[in-house]
Amino acid sequence: MINKNSALILAMVVGISGCATVADLTGNDTATLNMNAAQDYQTMVDSAKSQKALDTTSSTYKRVNAVFLKLKPYADQMNNTGHAFDWKLSVFKSNELNAFVMPGGKVVFYSGIVEQLKLTDAEIAAIMGHEMTHALEEHSKNKAGATALTNIAVNIGKSYAGSKLGEQGADAIDLGSRYGIGLPYSRNLESKADRGGLMLMAKAGYNPEAAVSVWKKMNQIDSSNNSALIKFASTHPSNNDRIADLQKSMAEAKALYAASTKK
Repeated sequence: MINKNSALILAMVVGISGCATVADLTGNDTATLNMNAAQDYQTMVDSAKSQKALDTTSSTYKRVNAVFLKLKPYADQMNNTGHAFDWKLSVFKSNELNAFVMPGGKVVFYSGIVEQLKLTDAEIAAIMGHEMTHALEEHSKNKAGATALTNIAVNIGKSYAGSKLGEQGADAIDLGSRYGIGLPYSRNLESKADRGGLMLMAKAGYNPEAAVSVWKKMNQIDSSNNSALIKFASTHPSNNDRIADLQKSMAEAKALYAASTKK
């Protein structure tokens, strides 16, 4: 049964203005996240150096770094976090098709995503813009707040289920929180990063159509994540969903791109 204290806590949390505020209350404020990420990033880079997996000289590194430097001033203009970013880029020698960002602007690219997909500079910019947007919109902070909020609600629900519905009811709440809250929320953040990255690359002078071609190339390698089951159980939108969403924002992005080419 839900006790009065638990209900009061839930009401207070739900009444707060957003997941970012919840994150602040749980020790995941912007300054702390950025500082911890910087330390973790340096540890990761040092480890890559020791394993001779840090790329600082290849043509792939030079291309990725050139795109990074071109996007960085526009990313700084879009920074509304209240904290200046110390942007850093590392390229790791790996066949993995991946790239990611850490709070405060620490970007990591794996050489495999550039080389295996044969990315153009504009396609690199699409991925770079996506990752930069994750940092600029503080999606890690939002996820931390959402997780804290969800955990409170789930624990209260499980307490009720334990007394009324038994073990199966508690398990159902766990599954419901994952597939009904967590995964759709993560997919929503990915979609936001896709759109923000589209606008960022266009402002920097890269043809936004390249954002669509990236996901078409991904489909050529693996289209399995377009199935209904994979989409339901994934933290990311399907490739085809991403393409459709990007197309919805393409006219706006093209206008920014056209303006950038006139400078």
